[in-house]
Amino acid sequence: MIIAQISDLHVQPAGQRAYGIVDTNHYLKLAVQQLNRLDPQPDLVVATGDLVDERTEAEYRMLKTLLAPVKAPLYFVMGNHDNRAAFRNIFPELPYLPADGFMHYVLDDFSLRIIVLDTLVDGEGYGEMDAERLTWLEARLREAPTRPTIIFMHHPPFETGLYGMDQLRCRGNEALAAIIEQYPNVQRIACGHLHRSIQTLWAGTLCTVAPSTAHQVALGLHADSPPALVMEPPALHLHLWHEATGLVTHTVFTGDFAAYSYKTKEAISLYEARER
Repeated sequence: MIIAQISDLHVQPAGQRAYGIVDTNHYLKLAVQQLNRLDPQPDLVVATGDLVDERTEAEYRMLKTLLAPVKAPLYFVMGNHDNRAAFRNIFPELPYLPADGFMHYVLDDFSLRIIVLDTLVDGEGYGEMDAERLTWLEARLREAPTRPTIIFMHHPPFETGLYGMDQLRCRGNEALAAIIEQYPNVQRIACGHLHRSIQTLWAGTLCTVAPSTAHQVALGLHADSPPALVMEPPALHLHLWHEATGLVTHTVFTGDFAAYSYKTKEAISLYEARER
């Protein structure tokens, strides 16, 4: 089973750029091209929040247009740049989403059980797992305490050393950790929000953060590091699950990169490489 994770798309209205700098829509088109030429194809694509930038219905309409060519089934997670009502108005057809309230859900139709958490706090940059959300999660984990499970959420619940972004992590993390530690079947907690590829052990499981499909956050490890975006290569994560070997996460950069055959030293297309 393969899960593709894209994150922090920050889609804009046509012709606009994030912060007046980044053509996020262009970069999402590149990510869609990358997704569609993956072989084997992912079983599903999970977009882990900050789907748009200013929470408008116009942006969600653009998001829908840009993602329409994706071959694999799409699933969405709310981030701090999102708005539940605006999203539901433009994507009313998604059967896995609850009609109102938090946009939590479970996908039980795959070999790896998938739980999606909604950490959005309206109008805030940080996220939260409050008592209501924790109760929902614990009930879902209790339903299948031995089944291998991956949890997707936008805000990471752990500190990363990125001082500025750590102020905007998920609150309620101690109570969340106390729940996760009871369920060793949780194979991974996969997050977004930080615009960098990051991994750590937390609450007895591996947590990963996916890079953005557009711009990244500068590596600022000092308290006085200036907040900055950096045009490091956009990327996505592929989570590869085999029951015998467990869950492995790969970083896949989006775009066209020069490739050469080890045997012939000739330039090749990565997507034709098996034929050479």
